[in-house]
Amino acid sequence: MANNNEVFPIDENDTDVCVTLELDNGETLECEILTIFDVEDQDYIALLPVDEHGTPLDEEVIIYRYAEDEEGSPILDNIASDEEFEAVSKVFDQMLEDAEEE
Repeated sequence: MANNNEVFPIDENDTDVCVTLELDNGETLECEILTIFDVEDQDYIALLPVDEHGTPLDEEVIIYRYAEDEEGSPILDNIASDEEFEAVSKVFDQMLEDAEEE
């Protein structure tokens, strides 16, 4: 696992940039974008589900693979394996610990 993980804050002046996800069951889920980060040359996006007022629904963070198409539109994809999820979660958890220490 690479230790030189890049973190891309969405906007350092705006702490609540949100997106709406359309789930497989047709429901929508509003999420705050926490960060976009890199693990072994793959970008990931960390999302926190929120209600209509921007209040977190719980403390569970959703992490997806992240990319952009030719026009710069975001593409989210599920993480392919348990091993990949564990590696990405470990990096994200370390980022949270590092941020708490600052």
